[in-house]
Amino acid sequence: MGFRDLVLFYVVTGISLRWIATAASVGPSSIAVWVGAWLLFYLPLALSVIELSSRYPSEGGMYVWASQAFGDGPGFLAGWLYWSSNLPYFPTVLYFAASNILFLRADWRGQSHNQTYFLWFSIVAMTALTVVNLVGLNVAKWTYNVGALGMWISVAMVAVLGIAVWARFGSATAFSVKTLAPAFELKSAMLWSTLVFALGGCEAAAFLGGEIKNAQRNLPRGLLIAGVTVAFCYITGTFFVLLALPSHETSILDGVMQAIERSASRLGIPGVTSTAATLIAVSNIGAAAAFLAAAARLPFVAGMEGLLPKAFGKIHPKWKTPWVAVLSQGVFGVLFVFIGQAGTTVHGAYQVMVDISVITYMLPYLFVFASLIRVQEMPAEAGVVRVPGGKTVARFVAVIGIATATLAIVLSLIPPVGDAHPWLAIAKIVGSSLLMVGVGLGLYWLGKRNTV
Repeated sequence: MGFRDLVLFYVVTGISLRWIATAASVGPSSIAVWVGAWLLFYLPLALSVIELSSRYPSEGGMYVWASQAFGDGPGFLAGWLYWSSNLPYFPTVLYFAASNILFLRADWRGQSHNQTYFLWFSIVAMTALTVVNLVGLNVAKWTYNVGALGMWISVAMVAVLGIAVWARFGSATAFSVKTLAPAFELKSAMLWSTLVFALGGCEAAAFLGGEIKNAQRNLPRGLLIAGVTVAFCYITGTFFVLLALPSHETSILDGVMQAIERSASRLGIPGVTSTAATLIAVSNIGAAAAFLAAAARLPFVAGMEGLLPKAFGKIHPKWKTPWVAVLSQGVFGVLFVFIGQAGTTVHGAYQVMVDISVITYMLPYLFVFASLIRVQEMPAEAGVVRVPGGKTVARFVAVIGIATATLAIVLSLIPPVGDAHPWLAIAKIVGSSLLMVGVGLGLYWLGKRNTV
């Protein structure tokens, strides 16, 4: 991947319109939460990734960083948790894409609660993305690039329509100092963990270090550009959705499309709706493809080092891709589609998978921030990009990141509001998270025993 491909990769992995819908459903106060989450999580994470990827630009990302800082045990666990966090992620992003596809035709809306439709859409999409990534980045990168462009165009459409509706009819939401101030209530607290999770992803490209041109120079540059883009799109996207649609009418699954459809209808341009639906679905499918490519490199590296069966470290003779690692990622992603849907509604399955994703996604970030603290004691080679301000600032940044990630984990243990079976939701969230940690520890123990 060149610099342009890298920036687009960062954008498609760093931004998802589904989080704009989630934020808008809470109201104007979510804008302040976006700003706080960006300052207290995205910025510390980006600074950590810049220095760590500059120190260790080879393929493997946080697996390599934690291994260099603490040894192969913590490195393996960090990599395993990141890999496994993508398993519940795939159903959520594909459910969001499936929900938006329903806006292509008015008579399709009745499928919005059809579990079978969401299951099959996710299975077919996951299979297709696995095949594309098996063929290689030369082909798969176009999925990420088109996804990033689809996201940008969708945000632009929300902005233009929101301004047009505001100018003609006024804002659908009251913006004031009172409504913009975060409320100290359960719904806002749960939103915090979700929006912190939404701002993850800037570490993903580092897993592909060996396939990025001039990674030590391009990774930090691409990340800085993407960071500004991420903040701008999330904050302005939420604002423009609220211009068009009151928060109490906004769905967490298709709130962006609701705002576009309502605005287009009021302005007399209904044809815009189907175009936006297609673009939003494409952007989320592109994001799923990008994370599948990045996460699959973790079992690949572990397989080469003997901590997983050697088959995971195999390269396909024709496509030159880690085909066993990619294929296993796809298979387990499909399995989690079934796990999430069991015993609940479409909405319930989506929220449970989000909560599981948050916990398992935040745990490896604790290793990233801790690694940044640890490497401050190690010499840095010429050309390494350090955190501005030196060791003291780097440690402070890492502590802020650890505190924010920990808070997000705690808040994710709260069951979804309105869930008909809250204890089943808690059991899924806690049980799946503990299972992933336990399996990771077991795999490491077996791998070390086999390499002795």
